[in-house]
Amino acid sequence: MTNQTHLARWIALLVPLALFGGALGFQYIGGLYPCEMCWWQRYPHIVAILLALVAFIFPDRRFRKALIAFAGVSIIVSGLIGVYHAGVEYHWWEGITACSSTMSGHGGSASDMLARIMKAPVVRCDVPQWTLFGISLAGFNALISIPAGLIVLALLPKGRR
Repeated sequence: MTNQTHLARWIALLVPLALFGGALGFQYIGGLYPCEMCWWQRYPHIVAILLALVAFIFPDRRFRKALIAFAGVSIIVSGLIGVYHAGVEYHWWEGITACSSTMSGHGGSASDMLARIMKAPVVRCDVPQWTLFGISLAGFNALISIPAGLIVLALLPKGRR
């Protein structure tokens, strides 16, 4: 395996791992509940992490390279969803109409369920819960994921060696 492929594999693992870990930290430590589009950005990162991990296991060079490439594309997909989400937050375009809720618990009487629904905070996709220098978490995901995914793809050697 070339040094470039080795580096691409590590980037394909560590970038989505850091971004997904950061999202979980903001959620469970910072109390920022993800909206629907936040979840959409997480799924490709999970896929990229799994693909990159499998790429560390497989001995076949071509299969390993394909896994790394798919991980890179998955990272880019998360970043593109981040662009869309950031655009919704900045009101450049309209997003989805569904909002997420943090409601937990199931069952009970109808009045118990209604009380839980009414108390559960609604997380809107068009309002960023946190920003730094005017950039939301979705914006940071886009700014980090798209270049990282492109770097992963650029590092993979082309053709036979």
